Amino acid sequence: MPIAQNPLSVEVTLPREDVALFKVEGYLDVDTATEFQHHLANQLHHGRRHFLLDLSAVPFMDSSGMNIILRVYQEVRELPGSVHIISPTPAVQRILDLTGVSITVPVSRSAEEALGRVDGQPAAVPEQEDV
Repeated sequence: MPIAQNPLSVEVTLPREDVALFKVEGYLDVDTATEFQHHLANQLHHGRRHFLLDLSAVPFMDSSGMNIILRVYQEVRELPGSVHIISPTPAVQRILDLTGVSITVPVSRSAEEALGRVDGQPAAVPEQEDV
């Protein structure tokens, strides 16, 4: 009886009504990408516009995983919405950097930082500039 070498685990929580936080564990590759896509599509169907993808427990991601992230990024931008990657492992960060995905999809160190970006904090400018 063969056992899946690297099963994917996806835990979804809702920090807010329009935000879904995905805690992804395991390899995000051609064998598991469809399962991940189903989780994303389900939350999109339920009206979530902002997707926080915690990849801190993903030791490996191939082009299948990247394509799903880019696809959901394109879909939610039209809503408008956003996708944020949280704490990718060094191997995943390297792939994101080499392919330019990290330029398109923001990378945060924590869920709190990503939520701040959803709220527009990185682009926020102090209202009172006259000192």
